[in-house]
Amino acid sequence: MSPNGAAPKRVLIAEDEPHIVVSLEFLLRQAGYEVHVATDGEQTLRALQSVRPDLVLLDLMLPLVHGFEICARVRADPELAGIRIVVLTAKGRTTEIEKGLALGADAYVTKPFGTRELMATVRRLIGS
Repeated sequence: MSPNGAAPKRVLIAEDEPHIVVSLEFLLRQAGYEVHVATDGEQTLRALQSVRPDLVLLDLMLPLVHGFEICARVRADPELAGIRIVVLTAKGRTTEIEKGLALGADAYVTKPFGTRELMATVRRLIGS
């Protein structure tokens, strides 16, 4: 429970690079979020159904199912459509950013990212 008695917000980290997962897990847990991890696209799709996170930090270059496909599937599913999506990727070309946002991402953060910037984005989208 959070200090105000409410259940903590759930964040799904969909990332296949272990050092990034460890850093993100630490940051998010320190901020009071309940954290879940998926390391490929299929795990991510299953976790979206079972965990029902408030927000997903979504790497585009996931094995098995690409992040753009995951984003499109979330937005097409009425039961999942309310999940906030932050694309977190090394792909920072304008066309990729535009595609991610057009597919329904709420924010697009490029790697390497600043932790303050990322946490501000998370708080802006789902609160603390």
